[in-house]
Amino acid sequence: MFWRINRSYPSNTLEIKSVALSNKQVKYLKSLAHKLQPVVNIGQNGVTEPVMKEVEQTLLAHELIKLKIRCDDQDEFKALTGEVLSKTNAELVQTIGHTIVLFRSSEEKKISLPH
Repeated sequence: MFWRINRSYPSNTLEIKSVALSNKQVKYLKSLAHKLQPVVNIGQNGVTEPVMKEVEQTLLAHELIKLKIRCDDQDEFKALTGEVLSKTNAELVQTIGHTIVLFRSSEEKKISLPH
């Protein structure tokens, strides 16, 4: 899985986009994620085994989740986001401040993506 980093105005925002989802699919997933609340908080201890277990269980149950990453700078945020993405094999849909939206399709296909 590859990620493309896009720095856009304002200069302090950081957006990491997955190249596996089409723009239409990302737009659709963003609309579904709008009403969601963060279900997992990643704090000062970083990405620990219990946190990853909770993320895995939540992805299996819902396919689309929001995570809150509490950190002080963008470099740490980027590193923690990359670590979560690599450990879960999920797609990054969106970043909003210190919140990320992840999608990983399950065998049951609870969310039907547009083509």
